[in-house]
This record gives sequence, C-alpha cells and structure tokens, in this order.
Amino acid sequence: MSIVAGLDIGSLSTKTVIIDQTQKILSYSIVLTTGDSRKAGEESYKKALQSAKLSKDKVDYIITTGYGRDNIPFANKEVTEITAHARGAHFLYPDTRTVLDIGGQDSKAINLDHTGQVIDFVMNDKCAAGTGRFIEVMAHALGISLEKLSELSRQSTNPAVISSFCTVFAESEVVSLVAERRSKADIVRGIHEAIAERTYTLLNKIKVIEPITMTGGVAKNKGVVNALEHKLKLKLGVPDEPQITGALGAALIALKVVQKSSDFSDMIKGS
Repeated sequence: MSIVAGLDIGSLSTKTVIIDQTQKILSYSIVLTTGDSRKAGEESYKKALQSAKLSKDKVDYIITTGYGRDNIPFANKEVTEITAHARGAHFLYPDTRTVLDIGGQDSKAINLDHTGQVIDFVMNDKCAAGTGRFIEVMAHALGISLEKLSELSRQSTNPAVISSFCTVFAESEVVSLVAERRSKADIVRGIHEAIAERTYTLLNKIKVIEPITMTGGVAKNKGVVNALEHKLKLKLGVPDEPQITGALGAALIALKVVQKSSDFSDMIKGS
C-alpha cells in the first residue's frame, strides 16, 4: 500500500499530513515554525510519523508547500500554496468554487472550476493585516489569549470601529479603545469585523463563485468566520481542521504522482 506525505511550511506554523493510497488520513501534526523552517519541517514530519506508527522508509513520496517549501531536504518535490490549498479544499468540499485561505502572514482567494482546477487567484503577502499575525498582535494588545477571542466576540453588544487596516495603526487604535474603557468584547468584535472588511476587499478582486471554503489557521476563529459570513451574506464551508488543508493538498498531489508512476511501471511490464 502506497503511503505519502505533504508538508506545509508556513511562516507561523508547519503542518504535516500522511495519507495512504485510499486517501485516508493516517495522521497529521502541527508545530510552530519559530523562524527555522527546516527544523520545523523535520519536527512536524517526525511527529506525524510517530502518530501513524510509521518509519521513514514506509513513506513513498513527500511533497512540500508553503513559504519554506524549498528548505526541506528530504522532500521529493515542491508545489505552490495556491495549488496545494486548491487541491485540499476540493477534496474536502468537492463542490467548492472559491477557496479563501487566511494564514499566519498572508491571505489568498482562489477560484476553481468544477473539476477543482485553479482558474484564477489573488494573494496578499505584502501586508499582515487580517492574518493570523494581525490577530496575535491584537490579542496581545488586549492582554487576552487567542482561545478567548471567539467567546468574547459573541458577548459584544456595541462593536467598536477599527478604521485602520495597518497592523501597527490598528494596534494603536485598540490601545486607545482600552484606555477609553471600551469593553474588550466590543473591541474584539470590532477587530473581527475589520478582518471581514479587509477579506471582502480581497475577495472582490476575483469573481467570487459559491460555494466558498475557508482554510488556514484563522478559520479556527469562529468570531472571524461569523463576521465574514455576515459580511458576505452566505455560509462558509470550514473543515474540521482547516489549518492542515494545504498539507493535505500536497499529500494528495504526492499520491497522484506515485499512482502515475506505478501505472507507468505496470504499462512497461505489460508491454
């Protein structure tokens, strides 16, 4: 039985997914990148192997994606984040036509055709506004944990207005709102709505086609998801573990490579 792996080496976290030839996920792992993508890739892969109770020699092919995809020496091939997230999202939601991925330091909007092929995309990797890093900075300014953001957002009765998209200026706005004794719930809700507004602008740069699937670590924040759904006036498909979608896509592409190679070998033997 063929076994393959996909690694998504992001700016904030590194993910590994291991699947078998039936496309079943055998294991996955998520670790912090902490500035060393090679070390993070090795650690994430090792943890995924241990979780699946596999040795390295049992894995037939490895594909990497993400900003650090070129720094993994044990990988067989690299693919772009656009390709990997599109493949992973289409596998999880076969009907999806638009993929919205918000990661640690960039955002992507991707259009797919009915077969899951990429037909258009737009990417914001020049500014951290609306990304996981943006949320981390805002949470730190409020002195609360990331895990509490969604709960606080639901308690808001009068959302604050965060007018700046720039992370530095938005942080200053949050500090000022705290000084004005605005409730943290209203500030958090305002942050989530600001992210929704920023994301709405990004999505409008391509032709949004429903259904939409949201991937990436920010999709774990239900406050952001709710704000986006309200802004877009539609329901988003969110995987159970949205953070591993890119790694899953890379693994699925790896499996296709192995299967094609096997088919070719069988054809040669048959001739």
